[in-house]
Amino acid sequence: MSFTTTVYFVFLLIGLVFYYLIPKNYRWTVLLVMSYIYYLSYRLKAVVFILFTTITVYLLGIMLERIQNGADAYLAQNKQVLSREEKKSYKNKIKHKKRIYLVIALLLNFGMLAAIKYSGFAISGANYILRAVGTQKQFSLFTIVAPIGISFFTFQAMSYIIDIYQGKYACEKNFFKFALFVSFFPQIMQGPIGRYNRLAPTLFEGNEYSLKNIQFGIQRIGWGIFKKLIMADRAGVFVNAAFADINQFHGMIRIIGLLMYSVQLYMDFSGGIDIVIGSAQMFGVRMDENFRQPYFSKSIGEFWRRWHITLGTWMKDYIFYPFSLSKWSNKAAKWGKKHLGDHLGKMLPICFANLLIFFIVGVWHGSEARYIVYGLYNGVIIALSNLLSPVYKKAFKVFHINSESRIWKGFQILRTFILINIGWVFDVSVSGMHSAINTLKMFIVNLDFAQVNTQTFAAIGLETRDFVIIGIGCIVVLIVSIIKEMGVNVREALALKPLPVRWTVYYAFFAAIIILSYVTDNSGFMYAAF
Repeated sequence: MSFTTTVYFVFLLIGLVFYYLIPKNYRWTVLLVMSYIYYLSYRLKAVVFILFTTITVYLLGIMLERIQNGADAYLAQNKQVLSREEKKSYKNKIKHKKRIYLVIALLLNFGMLAAIKYSGFAISGANYILRAVGTQKQFSLFTIVAPIGISFFTFQAMSYIIDIYQGKYACEKNFFKFALFVSFFPQIMQGPIGRYNRLAPTLFEGNEYSLKNIQFGIQRIGWGIFKKLIMADRAGVFVNAAFADINQFHGMIRIIGLLMYSVQLYMDFSGGIDIVIGSAQMFGVRMDENFRQPYFSKSIGEFWRRWHITLGTWMKDYIFYPFSLSKWSNKAAKWGKKHLGDHLGKMLPICFANLLIFFIVGVWHGSEARYIVYGLYNGVIIALSNLLSPVYKKAFKVFHINSESRIWKGFQILRTFILINIGWVFDVSVSGMHSAINTLKMFIVNLDFAQVNTQTFAAIGLETRDFVIIGIGCIVVLIVSIIKEMGVNVREALALKPLPVRWTVYYAFFAAIIILSYVTDNSGFMYAAF
């Protein structure tokens, strides 16, 4: 039930009618039923996996809270009896017991995710090593079809169990409400990765009907469809052709294909998130934003704070901070300050934490070596930027560069965009690492402008009008992004315009979607496979 099909919008309409017709206290049950209908529409057997995550995390969350509540009651009752050392020993014992339950939750769910997504990669790697050492024995390959959105609902459930372990809020006692949190249908396919304390209240409280929520939701959905069907799917035709065969097209076509991939990936992913947030808003459910004009970033680090924001904050909260503030990191920082100086010593744990995060980001993207290289490419650039920041400051003084000038900021944005696109090479090279390396080599030694002609573009499958539509679409998105970057809420600003102006804009977008949508045989969302 893809977001861009008529079936989805009929499903959404029926759900909205039922949601606002029944009493407020039971409205969340409509969302739960819709979520499981939506999930089952993709693959019946896949429901086993989401139920496994829901049941294990729900039960372990309750166990963690019971252990903590029991410990708090015991300490309160024996406050006058226990010595300070006994209290400390008891607390450590409880913490150790809770940590065991947390580790069980993490191993069960991340273990399931790893077995489904990475077993083939691990077995292939083991077989490669066995062949390299001359052993004839080989492990048999097997494939498990990954259920839709498994990475997203796993990460969301794990944020919940870690927060319960840390005592940030009380666990959810109602199993079915927790099942809704894990499976909420708009976000199940590609996020955003929600946090329980922010998402749960708007899921469960039974929201009042609001015409503004309906209108703004439809607007957001329309904007997402515009980006997906008019631009992403059209650009994807060029991308698929340019990178399908490493011998067919040379460097310049690959560069154009890479720029098209930047268009496709952003319009596909952010367009899908727009539909997700718009769908949720019509039910009064508020979801976290996942994009904030990422191509305006002035550094790779800033780019990842603007792109897939909820994944970035998940990594920061549950991996970066625990790792960089760990005992090992403190020891590394002390050693670094003593032997390498204050700046390098301070940055050393941060750099290691960033490399770890981006290694995980690479693995999260897929079970191939090119994804790991893609993640580490970003991590190394961010680490070097942190390490070399004093050098940059000195260079600014020596060369009299005004770091606040528009020219310098424009240069930073262009530089970051180029670096991001170099990283995309590893992401888009479907034939593997060899294809990625070959593409990077072509950019230097084999640009071959002769292939840039109407015959090549026609062979790829796009007409001149398609390139014009992509170009105009990019200009429209750029203008909207600039307005948003200036701090203007576009939808609120549009709502204040006179009625004729508003409806002219609405009809223009509706007509553009009807007339200009590009329909392909494979128009699913790129991040649905995660």
